[in-house]
Amino acid sequence: MTLSSAAPNPATISRLTSRPRITAIIPYAVWVGGRNQLIVKVETDSGIFGWGESGLSGREKAVIGALEHFAEILKGEDAFDIGALWQRLYRSQYFEGGRVLQAAISAIDIALHDIKGKALDVPVYQLLGGQHRNQVPTFASTASTQFDTTIEQAKSLASQGWDCIRVFPDLSDFQVFDPRAHIGRTAAMCREVRQELGEGMAIGIDWHHRLSVAEAASFCQRMPSGTLDFIEEPIRDETPEAYEALRRMTDVPFAIGEEFSSKWDFRPYIERDIHQFNRVDVCNVGGLTEAVKVAAMSEAHYVDLMPHNPLGPICTAASVHLAVAVPNFAWLEVRVGSDGVYVVDDARDLFPTQHKRNGIHFDLPTAAGLGVDVNEDHAKELSFKFWNAPMLRRTDGSLTNW
Repeated sequence: MTLSSAAPNPATISRLTSRPRITAIIPYAVWVGGRNQLIVKVETDSGIFGWGESGLSGREKAVIGALEHFAEILKGEDAFDIGALWQRLYRSQYFEGGRVLQAAISAIDIALHDIKGKALDVPVYQLLGGQHRNQVPTFASTASTQFDTTIEQAKSLASQGWDCIRVFPDLSDFQVFDPRAHIGRTAAMCREVRQELGEGMAIGIDWHHRLSVAEAASFCQRMPSGTLDFIEEPIRDETPEAYEALRRMTDVPFAIGEEFSSKWDFRPYIERDIHQFNRVDVCNVGGLTEAVKVAAMSEAHYVDLMPHNPLGPICTAASVHLAVAVPNFAWLEVRVGSDGVYVVDDARDLFPTQHKRNGIHFDLPTAAGLGVDVNEDHAKELSFKFWNAPMLRRTDGSLTNW
């Protein structure tokens, strides 16, 4: 038998006669829905450009400053050398790493993958090792500000087909939050959600690192084993030993890592088997280059990815491609947009082409690159708004985490 392959795409051949060189990095920090999105365009001398996104919400101006530094380093560089350019940017200063610099590297790295995919006429996941799955499962969330209707919202999501649902404690008050006062009623809500939805549903809760070790343990111990399939960010993550202490007091699987900005941040948690789900954020961790390395480290310890995806269509697209290309994947966070559940403006005018869910999953991407288009003229019309996360206080007046 003689095997034949399709003729090469003439446009691809034409593009590859000259490797694209980076000519400009252009950031747009624009208010979309209820927050700013920092989207970044990387241009090349071939006319091919790519889009990326930074995830450091509330500190976009700092990231733009880092991007200005990096732009001078990258001008004239081969856009195909993504891994080497990542190293160049990371090691270009004595004080390497950190959330600001990594958020800037993330946006550039994602855009470079978009460029290379377009130049080679393949989806980005093909650059990451190829296809592991035909579709990307997702999880949906109830509204954090509508605690009293959580059970009804969860039942609505279940009726729409979701088999993994995340709930929240009551975050309707953006001034005062006393963790201890919320523990009992939130545990009761979780027990009721489990009773209503049955044993076939995966249920998690996001505490957004608002608890102490003792508070998190008290919360978990108020529910029968098996009530929750994961607890997300119950305490702050700077000290792995604190999570190890909490692990000794509960058997609920941990989902953590959305704040981590490198594989080194993940390393102690992975190597010491502290957690079970990695909330890796491609727009903060260092882009797709770093996220794939985190996935490989996680696979060796049977930790699945559950990517953090709170931003816009570029973050979603990059996360979908990552999910397709790695073996150890659980669910991708999405915003649903009905019945009062967690949602943000989907910005159709700004992103005329973006990934769309097919029910509770994303289908395999087929477009070259990321598969997202940006209306740049509209981006130029939008404005930036200064925004800070809520500064919550306990009832005694002391500051606590948002």
